[in-house]
Amino acid sequence: MDATWIVLGIILLLVIWVIALYNALIRTRNTVDESWSDIDTELKRRYDLIPNLVETVKGYAAHEKTTLNAVVEARNKAMATQGSSPEEQAKNENLLTGTLRQLFALAESYPNLKANENFLQLQTQLSNTEDRIQTARRFYNANVRDLNNKIQVVPSSIIANMFNFKLREFFELEDPAMRQTPKVQF
Repeated sequence: MDATWIVLGIILLLVIWVIALYNALIRTRNTVDESWSDIDTELKRRYDLIPNLVETVKGYAAHEKTTLNAVVEARNKAMATQGSSPEEQAKNENLLTGTLRQLFALAESYPNLKANENFLQLQTQLSNTEDRIQTARRFYNANVRDLNNKIQVVPSSIIANMFNFKLREFFELEDPAMRQTPKVQF
């Protein structure tokens, strides 16, 4: 009879241990999902600011259609990849950041545009949004690291494999120059 209680006690401890690891994996996965949502929110904010910025620039640099069209196309492409993998979305966000840099470089050629209050305000908002995207990206990547560690490290890897937890991709920038926030200089 004593052996039966010991075996039942060991089984109960194993069940509690499996439940605790499973719940830790669920909490970490939910944190990753939440942090991805933070990135998504900031990206949407940037997408909303860009048309206003382009319209402001159009008034001063109407003959610079190539640059303006490139920004709009890059924005549309980035918006189209929402909900895709972080790797795919990062690729299109890199393209958008590059075209925004071209737009800000274009502004250097137009002194009246550089002094325009709407342009300055939009540029400041966009710069702040870029900073928030960078912060959200770091937070997301830290949570992905934690989840991936739990999925790959024994003993939680056993539970992760039993319940089919998948590794997540980091949200990374490909071009090292893109890792810096666009500089706003006048």
